[in-house]
Amino acid sequence: MPTSTSKAVRIAVLADSDTRWKWGALTARRITPHPSVELSGFLLRGRATPTARQLAEVGVSADDLREVTGNEFLRAMKDEQYDVVVLALVGGAVQAVLHGLAALGPSRRPVVVTGYVGVVYEKLADGLLLRHGADVVLANSRHDADRFRAVYEGVGADASSVTEAALPFLGGTPYEARDDRDTVVFAAQPSVPETRADRTYLLRRLVEHARLHPGREVLLKLRSKPGEHTTHLEELPYQKLADRLPGGLPPNFKLVYGHMGEVLDRTDLLVTVSSTAALESLHRRIPTAVLCDLGVREALGNHHFLGSGLLTSWDQLDGGHRPAPDPEWLARQGVAADGSYDTAFDAARKRVTELLEQPVLPALAPYYTPSTAPGYLPALLARHHLAPDGTPLQGVTPKAEITGIRRVVRDAVREAARGAYRHGVQRVAPVIRRMGEL
Repeated sequence: MPTSTSKAVRIAVLADSDTRWKWGALTARRITPHPSVELSGFLLRGRATPTARQLAEVGVSADDLREVTGNEFLRAMKDEQYDVVVLALVGGAVQAVLHGLAALGPSRRPVVVTGYVGVVYEKLADGLLLRHGADVVLANSRHDADRFRAVYEGVGADASSVTEAALPFLGGTPYEARDDRDTVVFAAQPSVPETRADRTYLLRRLVEHARLHPGREVLLKLRSKPGEHTTHLEELPYQKLADRLPGGLPPNFKLVYGHMGEVLDRTDLLVTVSSTAALESLHRRIPTAVLCDLGVREALGNHHFLGSGLLTSWDQLDGGHRPAPDPEWLARQGVAADGSYDTAFDAARKRVTELLEQPVLPALAPYYTPSTAPGYLPALLARHHLAPDGTPLQGVTPKAEITGIRRVVRDAVREAARGAYRHGVQRVAPVIRRMGEL
């Protein structure tokens, strides 16, 4: 196993979207005790596989990067030797990979790490139990660590894998107000809120705020361009809603893309419904507001900010109100605006070091097995082309890598299929729903 004088630690990160790739790759570098790391990136093929533009915007590189199916990833884990694997995936995919890794046999396996890309405000028990079995389940805050352990202990599962850390992408220059700048940024989310009426309302209020304050720069920070997908589906992109807004857009209103950190560098007030960008903003001590215009509801995720002191409305913001965050709430949420962020990953590094030093790791033991969840697990594994024992289903054994002209044709067909899927999600599905409401 690598030591301070031996070869680099080899880490594989499997991610299924741009945001999870960002979390996974940054987490991999923060939890590794060794000064030298070889990072291999694997992008899980699916509806949210990031485009080249999204990867460039994330700005996190790897020594090599490839797109794979789940079974192709498992074959790589069998054929190539990795010390650590970071699973930056939805819960069902994490569970499938855990069973797939367990089925590879008794050869020395990598340390397996997983966690969440941001605020955990829904499907807490479901998502956590699907992640059970990893050596390390990272919690982004003390608040999350307590909740995670309670879920595992509540079903009688081993909770020792839960390790308190923080979001790996916090950082940046601390905020300082400037007389020559006044910028409000609304951090949009792909699926929150969900309805056209709610999204149009938020857009209208943002535009009205720009008109009320013509000397203020008002930015709508977007996660993806039409046709792209991120962690969540976006059926009603704000770009298209903005094109249809009566009266057009004022000159001090702009739609922006790019790295969130770079946008925060020019932000004087961050407004959102429940985006993780709020935690990035708070870490820098940027004034931050969480909207309650549409209610404080679990479906919106803004209930996570109860007790934060940040819940406010557009009416209050239009009048000049700036929420003040509660220090105790910040500390429990892992924001670490007090400077303790430098030590936030110490416990995770210590645990990974201890696991790497073990001559043989114990077999992976997820909570869900064919005997504990016979009506749930087999179907879940089948969706990922795995049999109940974690081996590839007959007929889907990975084939040799396609190269040359066949690969060019395959990639072109695959991209066309993705385009058709995205068109169906963003154009056809909304029309069908509207017809059903008539």
